[in-house]
Amino acid sequence: MGAFEDVARAVLDGNRYVVLGTADGEGRPWVSPVFYTLSGYRELIWMSSPGARHSRNLAERPEVSLVVYDSSLPVGEPDAVYMAGVAAEVTGSAVAAVAAAYGDAALPKGGRRVKIDEVTGDGVYRMYRATVREHWVLDPDSRPDGRASVTL
Repeated sequence: MGAFEDVARAVLDGNRYVVLGTADGEGRPWVSPVFYTLSGYRELIWMSSPGARHSRNLAERPEVSLVVYDSSLPVGEPDAVYMAGVAAEVTGSAVAAVAAAYGDAALPKGGRRVKIDEVTGDGVYRMYRATVREHWVLDPDSRPDGRASVTL
């Protein structure tokens, strides 16, 4: 395991919010910070209103970009993980397991458990999951764009 992978894992484990980049059917971009939990390093889970703009965008276009970063670091010393993948609402029999996993992981981060009736039926929220295809970290020595691919 390399230093870049160590940085990426530390950033993903140590932060609460991911900036979720979505686009609507016309390609208009939108970014939203959402509280997330991990299910391994290739899956991020969150709870959102299906009426939120990012949720509506996901219903039209599942491709996402994501970034998790430590904003408490001094200027010029950012630790960040950039990601690309696909995301969607969790449906059917998977909802209960994903909601339980989210709640278990949310507690140590200051979050809370999810009641199943909050994310099903007439509940105001739904569970969402992003499957990450690629991870990068910043590396000024990497060319041409200053980022290094990492495998998690």
